[in-house]
Parts: sequence; C-alpha cells; structure tokens
Amino acid sequence: MVNTETTAITKEDLMRVISLTGREPKIMDFADVASAAPAEGAKPAQQPKGAPKQKGAKAANADQRGIEYTKEQNFSKWYSQVITKSELIEYYDISGCYILRPSAFFIWEQITAYCDGLFKQHGVENVYFPMFVTEAALNKEKSHVAGFTPEVAWVTKSGQSELPEPIAIRPTSETIMYPAYSKWIRSHRDLPLLLNQWTNVVRWEFKHPTPFIRTREFLWQEGHTAHSTSEEAAIFQHKMQEVYARVYEELLACPVVRGRKSTDERFAGAQDTATVELYVPVSGRGIQGATSHHLGQNFSKMFDVQFEDTDKVRKHAWQTSWGLSTRSIGSMIMIHSDNKGVILPPKVAKF
Repeated sequence: MVNTETTAITKEDLMRVISLTGREPKIMDFADVASAAPAEGAKPAQQPKGAPKQKGAKAANADQRGIEYTKEQNFSKWYSQVITKSELIEYYDISGCYILRPSAFFIWEQITAYCDGLFKQHGVENVYFPMFVTEAALNKEKSHVAGFTPEVAWVTKSGQSELPEPIAIRPTSETIMYPAYSKWIRSHRDLPLLLNQWTNVVRWEFKHPTPFIRTREFLWQEGHTAHSTSEEAAIFQHKMQEVYARVYEELLACPVVRGRKSTDERFAGAQDTATVELYVPVSGRGIQGATSHHLGQNFSKMFDVQFEDTDKVRKHAWQTSWGLSTRSIGSMIMIHSDNKGVILPPKVAKF
C-alpha cells in the first residue's frame, strides 16, 4: 500500500456528505465511553450460550500480543515473552538451541557489518576454518582444554559406523587455527598476522539455557592474531576491547564498563583477559559483553608458531584472541526493553 495523495475535510463538510446519505450520524464522546466502563470488581457480562468457556487468565489471554509479566515481577518470564511475542526467537526441539527469526537475524547483520568495518580499519582479514577438530589436536594444550572439557560436543558415529576416533565440534578455534599458523609464519615479515572468522560454535552448557545469553550453539566472531612482541600483542588486545565498547555504545546504545578479568575468570590459556561488561538495572546483574585475550606465548609454544626475527634468532610469536557473540542481542533487549515489549536502538531496528 502506497499513499500518493492526502485529502483533508472539515467537520462541517463531513456532516454535509453524511446528510446526503439520508442517515442520521451518531456522535460518540469517548470520554463518556470510558466512564461507562464496568467498575473494578464488578461482575463481567454473562457469556452467550455456546460461547467457549474461559479457563482462567492464561486461556483468556492466549491470543493476546501483550506481555503478561513485568520486568519487576518475573524477569525471566518477561524476557521469554518479549523475545517470542516480538518474533525474534522460536524455541527448538533440542534444549539450549534456538531459531533466530528474520527480525533477530537482521539485528545480527547490523552488528556484523558494523563490527567487521571496525576490524578492517585495523587491518584484520576474514577467513574460515573447519568446525571439527581431532581429539589429539584438542588435547595438545591441556590447560586450555580443561576449561572447556564439560562443554565439548563429540561426533562418534558416521551413519551406523563408529568413527576410528571421536571428532570434537569446536567450542573455540585456537587448536584448529594455530597448526596452520605454524605453517604460514616463517619470518618477522609475516607478522603481524591478523585474522578473524564469523562462524558458529557449540558449547554443551549444563547451566539453565537462556536464548541469546546462554545457548548450546551460538553465532559469533573470533579473531586470532600473531605478533613479534608482547607489547604489540597487548596494544592490539586493547584495540579490540575498544572496538567492542564502540559496538555496544555507538550501535546498540548500551553503556559498558571496560575492565580485566580476575585470574579465576580468565580465559583458559590466556595470560590476560580484557572485557566489556554490561549492567541490567532491573535484575541487578552484570553480563559479559565481549572479551579480548592476550595469550602470551602459551599457544605458540604448543603449536610451534615461530618466526625468524631481524636479529636472525627464531622466536615464538605472541598471540591474541577476541570474540563477540549473539549474546549482544539479548543484553541489548534486557537493558532497553520495557513492560510493553521490545525496544530497539534506531541503528538496529528493522522497522
């Protein structure tokens, strides 16, 4: 439907047009209508015979599009209704996995485009690595794997045949990407190597799943870089932390706190983890928005990522990894939306 013309008519002319029909218009005063509404506590009008019986508030409101819970009353149920009634999420047969409907994927497209543009300003290039990793490669970095062991999903069969060895579905891609880095990096002239991939990962969470926030499969980007010095890696780590802060503040209109993870919360295998954290006022809880890790030489020693420096001495590279996921959508919804439904910042709103 397209509106190509607009016509205005006065009240007097409208009455003249109605008089030509030979009908007497009925003038309604909506203030009178409101005052005639049933008083609170009055009995509802009796339903006509044959009308379907109401079985309580839930059944009576089954078709309504409104939100039945407030953020203050029941934050969890409010959130679930907001994301389903706004047609962002559809629940799926497998617990912890969800369907991103067009409106939700539109938001993710805006995030990826904005984020990717900032990455490219820093010289980052996009690649794609396979989603499977052998058990031997995954076990090569013990402390790293220990942080993900309960969450790793394994493929053990092909059709009806058992595989010779189980294959893991990536929870993250350090152990998939770094064997290739060891082949590609030979000299200081090959550094810095700045690569990123937009992909999905699987982490078989056993905690209570929450759409966008904590899911067993999710979409994200993961960047992995190699540098000739620790200082250069640290600078790049914090550049990516600032990219994430800009995504939240400039695109999603969410304030963040920039900080560092404690030793206990640090990414497995990292020597330092920078983070941007969000705060949800109603629940009083913080949400991790994105992280950027200085990996030191932990992985380069495990996967033999070495380069010949300008002094002709072979050295292990210093590395970083960093990621932002579809959790950003859920965080934004929790912060902005109200008891009437979803509120989206203009830059990611489809309508």
